This record gives sequence, structure tokens and C-alpha cells, in this order.
Amino acid sequence: MKEKDVMLTVSGLKQLEEELEQLKTVKRRQVAERIKQAIEFGDISENSEYEDAKNEQAFIEGRILTLEKMLRNAKIIDDENLGNEIVSLGSKVLLKDLEFGDVLEYTIVGSVEADPDANKISNESPVGKAILGQPKGSVVEVTVPAGILKYEILDILK
Repeated sequence: MKEKDVMLTVSGLKQLEEELEQLKTVKRRQVAERIKQAIEFGDISENSEYEDAKNEQAFIEGRILTLEKMLRNAKIIDDENLGNEIVSLGSKVLLKDLEFGDVLEYTIVGSVEADPDANKISNESPVGKAILGQPKGSVVEVTVPAGILKYEILDILK
């Protein structure tokens, strides 16, 4: 079975690579030192320091494997060739909430980079799915647990 592509912007790719490097070089070394110190305390069967360090080591190794898999399956969003006629991955979009009149600005990114606090929404989110492939001026309906939201695509920016 083919692994799922991980859609990333250039900056998202750089962030994942930096996190992986930090985990492999700094964090691995730190946790190994913690384990070594905990072993020096003696009996590891009742040593909470040792258990905690081993748990952290397992978490770090798991995250390293996850990041390596993401990077192996990474597909870079080419935002240099983005147009501003149709919403696509990497587009910055101005939406108008037709119920409340609020104007929202979102960047459409892959699910790995999604960060609603930074106005980056996933292409797999309800809003992201609804506006992908839509032209400027379109009105889209988004089904959410609370009901149906309507947005007008005011502008598509690079």
C-alpha cells in the first residue's frame, strides 16, 4: 500500500528538517545522559528517574521515525507558480462569512502544517476542502457539526 503524500510548503519542510536534526543531535544526547545518570543511582527496578528517561527516549525515537516518514513522503507545494484565479494548496485566501460579515484570511496548507492560530488551515479541513479548486467570487457551503456555514471567496493571494 502506497504511503500518503505529505504536502508541505518550503518553510514547513525546513521546520520539520530542523526538528529532526534537533531530536537526533541534541535531544538524543540529553536523554542518553539522563539514562546514564539514573543507572548510576543504582537499582533501576524502582528508579523513577530511569523510567522517566526511558519513556522520553521512546517518545523521541518515535517522533524521529514519524518525521523521517513524513520527509520521505514530502511533496513540496510550489507557491512560486500559484495563480490567483483558483484556490489551491499554498493559496492565501480572503473569505467573507456571509452570516456574520466577518472577513477571514487563511493560508491553505497540508495537514502537517495546519495551525489555526496562525491562520493556516488544512486542505483536509471542512473549510479547506470546500474552497479548494474554487474561483474568486464563489460562495461555498461548509458542513460543520454546528450546521452549514457560507463563505464568499473575496480574493486569492499568492
